[in-house]
Amino acid sequence: MPEVKKVILPITGMTCANCVATVERNLKKENGVESASVNLSSERATVAFSPELTGIPSLIERIQKAGYDVATGTAEFVVSRMSDGNDALRLEKKLILTDGISSAQVNLGNEKVFVRYIPTIISQREIRQIINNAGFNTLEVGGEAEDAERHARELEITQQRRELIIGLVFTIPLFILSMLRDFNWLPHSIGHAWWMNWLMLFLATPVQFYVGRQYYLGAYKAILNKSANMDVLIALGSSSAYFYSIPVMLGAVPGHVYFETAAVIITLIKLGKFLEARAKGYTSEAIKKLMSLKPKS
Repeated sequence: MPEVKKVILPITGMTCANCVATVERNLKKENGVESASVNLSSERATVAFSPELTGIPSLIERIQKAGYDVATGTAEFVVSRMSDGNDALRLEKKLILTDGISSAQVNLGNEKVFVRYIPTIISQREIRQIINNAGFNTLEVGGEAEDAERHARELEITQQRRELIIGLVFTIPLFILSMLRDFNWLPHSIGHAWWMNWLMLFLATPVQFYVGRQYYLGAYKAILNKSANMDVLIALGSSSAYFYSIPVMLGAVPGHVYFETAAVIITLIKLGKFLEARAKGYTSEAIKKLMSLKPKS
């Protein structure tokens, strides 16, 4: 009977139940995968597979092709007893062949090893043990207790906050200008000046293509995988308002510009993304604290 191995992969970028279905479907397409179950609240995928037919790098590649990613951590160790380049190559090869380690770089000059790893599969303590078993001594730099998964979540929250702030900076004045003009609260010479629509275009464009780039990328990858998720709806709705307004602005077709609509759609959803990422971070921390209550032996 072939050996079956089970791993847990921390997934980033999921927003809805359809994202869960997309990740599961793509994982199950991999030859050798017997089962794949994704939990949206904890953002983790539990995969059972045959090591003879596939491996963790192939599973990660499947997830990335679906438009998502796997949270990874980094660790740096000071390693002694490396005498020459052969020792460095031997250690690097041993680390790279270890499940859960996605990359390893050994610098013989300063005797440091830089490792990128998946925290749900292997820990820094286990990496240190592997290095010691290979015949070297390690002295870790940066603290053993670093939570790599939490660090990845914090980076995601920081990115969502930064994009939300940029969206608000451009969307709020755009919305105010549009409403003042629609309710005729601006002087006619200003509200209907030739440059007003160009000013709105200038304010809407960064929101559309910088703040909203995540939705365009997510929609593109979802369509490549022959599925539709929330990113497809967001990109379709905001793009309709934005690109319809351009020929209206240029006078090619009669109508009203809706640059503020496109910007408000993206900014409001970005607000939801930020609150969601922060809530997931709190949930993950609560789960870790509960798990820490279990007996150590």
